[in-house]
Amino acid sequence: MHAKSAPVDRDVDGPLDESEANPVRPYVDLGGVKILPREGLHLRLEIEEGSKRVVAIGLDYAGSTLQVQPFAAPRSSGLWQEIRAQIADQIAKQGGSTTPREGPFGPELVAEIPVAAGQGPAGTTRLARFIGVDGPRWFLRGVIAGEGAINPEAAAQIEDLFRSIVVVRGSAPMPPRDLIPLRMPATPAGKPEPTGT
Repeated sequence: MHAKSAPVDRDVDGPLDESEANPVRPYVDLGGVKILPREGLHLRLEIEEGSKRVVAIGLDYAGSTLQVQPFAAPRSSGLWQEIRAQIADQIAKQGGSTTPREGPFGPELVAEIPVAAGQGPAGTTRLARFIGVDGPRWFLRGVIAGEGAINPEAAAQIEDLFRSIVVVRGSAPMPPRDLIPLRMPATPAGKPEPTGT
């Protein structure tokens, strides 16, 4: 059993639970998460080949990308500690490295991930920050790449975007670590383009 990992002010400054969010704000409803539209924000849905289900939301903003995934979690314990260890393990298997550090949301991982063959010069790596917040009965994972992984000013903008996300856990029973279902927005706000993963 691991304690929950979240900023002290999470219930005020986010990421928020649906019960804590202001209902009149014009959120884009993506099922398991709601995103507040902002100038210059581009939404992408990451769709799993085969099942065609939405497995992650990609947000392009201020020279950075933020990929988010909401998961079901136990009421009393957190998932982030365990998931961080698994991420570090996966990246090590790919030949990359991770450095744990304290970030604005609590513990995070800064990863150097080898660039896949054909996507850049051999031996190059890209930087990514893995962030996570344990909420009430949910866990929200974010992966920051681009400027937000290296530049403090860009990082502050993408962190603010992550904080503005609302997680909609729903009342259906779900095993911990299951992805809370995501879907295409019903409204044509921002018209996200589906991209294959």
